[in-house]
Amino acid sequence: MANGIIIIDKPADWTSMDVCAKLRGILKTKKVGHAGTLDPMATGVLPVFVGQATRAISFAETGDKEYIAGLRLGVVTNTQDTSGEILEQHPVSATRADLEKILLRFTGEIQQIPPMYSAIKIGGKKLYELARQGKEVERKPRPVTIHSLEILEQTGPADYVLRIGCSKGTYVRTLCHDIGQTLGCGGCMSSLRRSMAAGFTLEQAYTLEQVQQLGESLLADVDSLFTQHPAYHISHPRVEQLCRNGNAFRIHDDLSAGLYRVYGQDGTFLCLSRLEGNTMTSIKNFFGA
Repeated sequence: MANGIIIIDKPADWTSMDVCAKLRGILKTKKVGHAGTLDPMATGVLPVFVGQATRAISFAETGDKEYIAGLRLGVVTNTQDTSGEILEQHPVSATRADLEKILLRFTGEIQQIPPMYSAIKIGGKKLYELARQGKEVERKPRPVTIHSLEILEQTGPADYVLRIGCSKGTYVRTLCHDIGQTLGCGGCMSSLRRSMAAGFTLEQAYTLEQVQQLGESLLADVDSLFTQHPAYHISHPRVEQLCRNGNAFRIHDDLSAGLYRVYGQDGTFLCLSRLEGNTMTSIKNFFGA
C-alpha cells in the first residue's frame, strides 16, 4: 500500500476533499487525508497524507502558514471574498501609503470574528449552512497571530496583492474585510494562494496532472514533516525492541531535552519521541509509514 506525504498545488474550484478523492483513485488506496483545508477559490500548498502517514496529520495542522492574497477595496460581500453577493460598494480614496499604515494595526496578535461562511459549528450547525439559509448568529472573536503582513504590489486603483504569514485558524478573507472596514471603504479578498503550510512550500508542490503521470514516486517519507527536529539513531537491538513495543527507553548520550526523530538500526523511521532527562518516550509511532 502507498505510504507517504505529497504536497499538492491545489487547483481553483476544487475542494480539498475533491483533491483527496482524486488521489485515492490515482494511488489506488482509500487511506488519504489532508492537513489545512483550502476553500474552493484558493490554490496552492495542500499537504496530503497517504496510508500510514495519515497518523501525522494532526502534527501538520497546527503550524504557521503563508498566503499570497488579493485585496479589493471598495467592495463588501456576504462571503468576504469576490465569490459572494455584493452587499456594499464605496468609492476608494485610500492610497497605498494609507494601506501600509493600516497594516501595522493588523500585525501581531489580533482578534477575528469568524465569517458566517465557514465550517465552524455553533449549536451543532456549521455556520455556512446557516448562512445559506439567510441566518446570521453571534460569533465570539478568536485570537490569531499575524506574523508578517506586507504589500507585494498594487495591481489597480483599489487592488493590492498582500503576503501574509499567520497562525493556524486565521481567515485571510476576514483580514481583508477588516482592513477595508478600518479604511472606511470596505474590502474583500479577490484571490488566495497558499505559499507555505506545515513547513512545505510551493517549490515542493505537484499538480494533479504530475501525480497522474508519476504516481507513488512523488510520495515523500513521513519523516519529512519533522525535519526541524534532530534525529536519534538506535544502535542496540534490545533498545529498538523496546521502542517498537511502545516502551520508553533510556539513552546514555549527552543530548538536549526536546523532540527527536527516532530511527531503527536499519535506518527505518520509527517514531517522533520526546527526550526528558535521559528517557526517550514515544509521542507517535510510524512503523511502516
